[in-house]
Amino acid sequence: MARTSNDLWQTLITLRGNPRACVWTEPLWGLSMALVLPYLSVFMLTQGVHDAQIGLIASVGMVSQVAFGLAGGIITDRLGRRATTAWFDVIAWVIPCVVWAFAQNFWFFLAAAIVNGALQVTSNSWDCLMVEDAERSQLTRIYSLVRVAADCSALFAPIAAVLVSQLGLDIAVRVLFVNAAVVMLAKVIWLYRWSHETRRGEIRMAETRDVSVWRLLAGYRGAVGLLLRSRGSILALIIAALVAAVTLVNGTFWQVVASQHLNVPDALLPFFPMVRSLLSIVFLFTVIPRLSSGVDLKAAAMWGFGVYLAGQVVLVAIPAPDGQATFETYALLGVCLLLDSFGAGAVFMLSESLVALHVDEAERSRVMAVQRTVIMLAAAPFGWISGWLSGMDRTWPFWLTAGLLLIGLVLSYARWVPHHEDAAPSAV
Repeated sequence: MARTSNDLWQTLITLRGNPRACVWTEPLWGLSMALVLPYLSVFMLTQGVHDAQIGLIASVGMVSQVAFGLAGGIITDRLGRRATTAWFDVIAWVIPCVVWAFAQNFWFFLAAAIVNGALQVTSNSWDCLMVEDAERSQLTRIYSLVRVAADCSALFAPIAAVLVSQLGLDIAVRVLFVNAAVVMLAKVIWLYRWSHETRRGEIRMAETRDVSVWRLLAGYRGAVGLLLRSRGSILALIIAALVAAVTLVNGTFWQVVASQHLNVPDALLPFFPMVRSLLSIVFLFTVIPRLSSGVDLKAAAMWGFGVYLAGQVVLVAIPAPDGQATFETYALLGVCLLLDSFGAGAVFMLSESLVALHVDEAERSRVMAVQRTVIMLAAAPFGWISGWLSGMDRTWPFWLTAGLLLIGLVLSYARWVPHHEDAAPSAV
């Protein structure tokens, strides 16, 4: 039976324990990183960093995520889901925000990107913290709520726009990064106080307490075996890698193409993610739940990839104005945002839910660490490639994402594995 928006509201109200703590603290992202990330690439341009270097920074950041991601399973098991999330949120977000706030050249941004790679550790531990004690039937709705909570950040976008218009891009972005460091620290403290260690986390802490790091690393062989024996996990892995690559390119160069190719004023840049987020919230409460029955997510995959593909094609088709952006420019950007908001919302829910649904529950942290490592390795080159393409033509990175989304669409149609048909055996 198809889910309805009422199910999503009911889930939000009735969440308890760790899922509630994780979902209800997520809107603080909107008062911190979401305010400033739309300006990061444009801010780098003002500091003398050119397109190819921006792409290189994105790729180096992904390689850093690979290294941290591989260690993430071990760290999560040894320290516990709750403590790992707290410590590595500080490392991955609070410290880089301070570096970005005082950045002067390429090397500052490169250093921040490397440290920011620690986000893969906390992504692993945070996922485990949120879902391990949750009901399996609620997973797709929980991930939809996470997306909604993140999209609520759109409500705060005008704050950034006012600061940029009043203080100028350089000073405003530095102020916003200082604010992000403070708010993210508050988010870390709040989540730690509201949450508790999961049952599986306590077991893994006890099991790994006296085990050497090398032996724990050797244990990844079993996790890889579990992954390779699961057709559904392989499908989830490929889809997540495609989504990660598209997200990397869009997150790095969407604002660049809007600012430098379509001549949208800097002060208006945060309003585009705001509109995209608000539309995504609407779709997540209305259309997307009806496509994802919880039994088979194939319909959501097909629609998500197809509509997202259409949005990318519309973006590259917008004519570059001679001067400032025209009414036609904004109208076509509106169409692009409408399509992107549905597509991005659907594929995000899809990629996260598939990984959680197909993973072996007894080895969740290590299998997910392996998955995240492979995903980051697959996505990492696309930062440099898209930077190289953008240096030649600012629209070319989005022809690349269109191709990736087309692959996802074809794969979803031809190679789909319903999650209830693919349960990998637990490791001994």
